[in-house]
Amino acid sequence: MSWKIGSVTIEHPTVLGPMAGVTDLPFRLLCHEQGAGLVVMEMISAKAITYHNSKTRELMATDPKEAPVSLQLFGHEPDVMAEAVKHIEEEPFDILDVNCGCPVPKIVNNGEGSALMKDPALIEKIVAALVAATDRPVTVKIRRGYDFDHLNAVDCAKAAEQGGASAIAVHGRTRSQQYAGEADWSCIADVVQAVHIPVIGNGDVADGPSAKRMLDTTGCTAVMVARAAEGNPWIFHEINEYLENGKQVEGPTKREIVQTILRHARMLIDLKGERTGMQEMRRHAAWYLQGFPGAGKLRSRINQVTTLDEMEKVLHDAFPYA
Repeated sequence: MSWKIGSVTIEHPTVLGPMAGVTDLPFRLLCHEQGAGLVVMEMISAKAITYHNSKTRELMATDPKEAPVSLQLFGHEPDVMAEAVKHIEEEPFDILDVNCGCPVPKIVNNGEGSALMKDPALIEKIVAALVAATDRPVTVKIRRGYDFDHLNAVDCAKAAEQGGASAIAVHGRTRSQQYAGEADWSCIADVVQAVHIPVIGNGDVADGPSAKRMLDTTGCTAVMVARAAEGNPWIFHEINEYLENGKQVEGPTKREIVQTILRHARMLIDLKGERTGMQEMRRHAAWYLQGFPGAGKLRSRINQVTTLDEMEKVLHDAFPYA
């Protein structure tokens, strides 16, 4: 079930969507190991790259074992976006993605993210500038529209294709919906019919059956999973097995989940140090433990830990055989 974005071959029709503060290197590696065909980094400010911001450089950490990986940029000025790419041409990412879907007010109010959908012509200019600045495939992530009065995913997708984009990801919600309500997959099908490049469907894919329904009903090439992967990197294995073999596999055991929490924590510590790594791991641990008996009390205890040893003790007290 391999497919291609430009010259990049992707083994599975599953994509880990970009999430700020979530899709960092450790989490992407875990998802890739479970079968995510393509992983997308958390969005990076083009302007911050041109300013040589040190924290931005940290966000761009990659590992050969996660390839193929896509770096997502946000910005609204074609020349700044193109200049940023020149600063990162030596970075080992495989694909460059343009964020035209982020609904966060501080991004939108600066004319970036989903605000770009108000001006399809600007999307075309940004993509064209990036295509001229890099040999890597350029992709674009959009939403159904900015709001229900402007459902223009097709216009934005066509503009991106005209600018030279190699693929389009479409989230079936408007910017005004944020992440609430049900995703409308019909806009994904409309984009599939309107362009001649791969379309990645996004929104409400939570398991193998929902992934297959999206592929079947929209005709999209691949599915993007974001929030459903939080605390659940195994979802990519589940989806791939269902799509390729029609099998619904069992989820991870408690032992596997606990071991993965601790491994994830160690990976974060290796990358960011124990203080920052453990602060960030608290949120991941809460996601991993959803549905566990007594999860609320357990999360409260984990939110107090500051070291890996403390987290190990909390988990081993709760699950002595894990």
